[in-house]
Amino acid sequence: MGGPSWLGAVLFLGVQLRALWPAAAVQVHTSKEVDAVNGTDVRLKCTFSTSSPISQSLSVTWNFQPEDLSSHEPVFYYLKEPYKLSPGRFKGRVTWDGNIERNDASIIIWNLQPTDNGTFTCQVKNPPDVNGKIGEVRLRVVQKVHFSEIHFLAVTIGSACVLMIIVVTVVIIYRHHRKKAQEKRTEVADTEFSREKENLKIREEKEASPLED
Repeated sequence: MGGPSWLGAVLFLGVQLRALWPAAAVQVHTSKEVDAVNGTDVRLKCTFSTSSPISQSLSVTWNFQPEDLSSHEPVFYYLKEPYKLSPGRFKGRVTWDGNIERNDASIIIWNLQPTDNGTFTCQVKNPPDVNGKIGEVRLRVVQKVHFSEIHFLAVTIGSACVLMIIVVTVVIIYRHHRKKAQEKRTEVADTEFSREKENLKIREEKEASPLED
């Protein structure tokens, strides 16, 4: 009687642990916001992590929702290989730039247009990991690049470097002139000392002349 009771307890514990254990899910990581200039190309980065080995059934789906929040439009699909899109705004303007073995599902959009403003979603499924949060990237197509914090930091560092170079140059020039002035004063002092010594010798010779007569 102890055997069946023990086996039942083990099975019950296994069911409870399975219920408490979090379901496997693919974790997708994307940039939250991306700014790009009209007419240029942009790489929409999407990486993922999965608790299961990467299988041949892994799929990547990119969709797009315009700023007017209308229905989602297909952008790109990958399953073992990239698939061509049906006619749409992104036909011929999207290429695969990912590497599944490196957990990268990124794409490139060519020749950006103002109508590309909106939210792109990246979904990765790797059976049995089929659930998980979908990555979102908000793309803003602008006419020119905004002066971002990175640009400000670069200008600040550059200005500090230039200022440091100027200060060092001024210090070097000042020390050089100071050394030249000191050498000139030393040279003048030596010349005056030589003259004084010569004058003293002449006076001594003149004073000694009457005694010799």
